[in-house]
Amino acid sequence: MISISPKNAPEAIMDVLSAGLVPMLTSSPGMGKSSIIKQVADSQGLKVIDMRLSQADPTDLNGFPKILECGTKAGYVPMDTFPVEGDKVPDGYNGWLLFLDEMNSAPLSVQAAAYKLVLDKEVGQQKLHSKVVCVAAGNKKGDGAIVNRMGTAMQSRVIHLEMALDYKAWLDWAADSGIDFRITSWINFKPDALHMFDPKHDDCTFPCPRTWAFLSQIIKPWKGMASSKLALVAGTVGEGMAREFMTFCSIFKDLPTIAQIMANPESVVISEEPSTRYALSGLISNYVDSSSAGNLMKVINRLPAEFQVITLQSAMKRDRSLVSVPEVRNWIQVNAAKLM
Repeated sequence: MISISPKNAPEAIMDVLSAGLVPMLTSSPGMGKSSIIKQVADSQGLKVIDMRLSQADPTDLNGFPKILECGTKAGYVPMDTFPVEGDKVPDGYNGWLLFLDEMNSAPLSVQAAAYKLVLDKEVGQQKLHSKVVCVAAGNKKGDGAIVNRMGTAMQSRVIHLEMALDYKAWLDWAADSGIDFRITSWINFKPDALHMFDPKHDDCTFPCPRTWAFLSQIIKPWKGMASSKLALVAGTVGEGMAREFMTFCSIFKDLPTIAQIMANPESVVISEEPSTRYALSGLISNYVDSSSAGNLMKVINRLPAEFQVITLQSAMKRDRSLVSVPEVRNWIQVNAAKLM
């Protein structure tokens, strides 16, 4: 199947929703499907209703039986999970995004119960509210996650989007999301480290966008990476990757501090070792701002061209105001093609 990148997935999802259809986003575990779908909801002012179909029962989708007032017939009462015609749109929202997560992990009986919901926008015997859109998601077959066969009837009711990893798109997201600079430096140095998933792995976890984001939350307060932290890092991204990452982070303790760089930028030694260059690039891009850019550009301009680009791309994603600094603006005028 032709894959789509995380960067292009939101636009593709919106194209499907605009046509009144239901997209089904699949990927390996931990690649950020939920974040992308919530990003789409936020962009459209929609309240997310997160429903895990793997934990659902057919009754959750069809509704509960009830005796009608006539006393001779029965009907169904929908769960309050689903907005139906007549419900009020929540204040501050334009409608709802019904997120049917773990679609292909659901038993076939639940998938069958979802047919009307997905194609006819009905729950039980009632119509979903006209301001509800549906998006489904699930993991890829063969990745070791719990995935059931999706019946052909459901296959033809959704538009399939299979997402592949794009480390550059992830780095863009990481810059906007405040991911720790040691992690982004590492991923710049070793892009394959962003997602290393083997369904037969023996570790209790593995490196992926989700676990790197977890690790960023953990290490942000740390000034260094003490060896005593190895077990914690390994419990987040796996043992092998933890050892590699911590070895990389040991480079930072040998670099001058940002204060030392600022005090004497011309004396900063530019190593020939690529890993050290990536570490220095990450350190500078994390701290450069409109007040320090003039001095730090003296170091940046001494880096090899590709590291100049990496440093300034990362810095300007984090702080757009840098383009107004004369030294940065001059660099852009000369190197605009490289930066793009």
